[in-house]
Amino acid sequence: MKLLQNKTAIITGAARGIGEAIAIKFAEEGANIAFTYVSDSSTEKATALVEKLTALGVKVSAYQTNAGDYAASEIFVNDVIKEFGQIDICVNNAGISKDNLLLRMTPEQWDDVMNVNLKSVFNITKQVIKPMMKARSGSIINMSSIIGETGNAGQSSYAASKAGIIGFTKSIAKEIGSRNIRCNAIAPGFVETDMTSYLKEGEASDKYKAAIPLGKFASGEDIANVALFLASDMGSYVTGQTISVCGGLNI
Repeated sequence: MKLLQNKTAIITGAARGIGEAIAIKFAEEGANIAFTYVSDSSTEKATALVEKLTALGVKVSAYQTNAGDYAASEIFVNDVIKEFGQIDICVNNAGISKDNLLLRMTPEQWDDVMNVNLKSVFNITKQVIKPMMKARSGSIINMSSIIGETGNAGQSSYAASKAGIIGFTKSIAKEIGSRNIRCNAIAPGFVETDMTSYLKEGEASDKYKAAIPLGKFASGEDIANVALFLASDMGSYVTGQTISVCGGLNI
């Protein structure tokens, strides 16, 4: 039997990158998938992902919605319940970066990052714990970052949002553990996605890889494998934790 057979997973920001890799991994293990994307430019990728996941024999729906908007998040989760009947797994993956030195950062840049990266986690988690508490079962996985643990010059907004996710995760794990709901975070290091495409070649790539004990960037599948562990019964006694998937970058 597949590890996530007959489970339903919500994944925010899954049209590309880490979210897409997690959606594929979960579908391969039998999970039905409801995922979000926000921009019109991602519609083609979202449609292609629906086709790819459906071919794996699971039920799939894509929702164009903004997880950073509370009212939209409430509608989204209610729609998933109506369509799928249950929510067993939630992956809060939606994220952006608007890097700038603090002296140059605008309030709008700060707010944009906080809304997408951190407020979305509050919005979606607040909604999914209701059906999970009723079922007395569930796994919530929040996508943090190694930058949330170490900080990085020029990324104060991104680091703050990802550090906030870690504190949020620990607190929610204590609130809902008695209902058999687990909440964990994953803190990726450098991952080969569209967001880090500028680091794939040249001196910048060599510089960052030299600082990683394993000497390479992660693939989306590397992150998805850890998400699968946390989503499945393999991680049934793991909650309130932040698992760094960074090739040893933080040691």
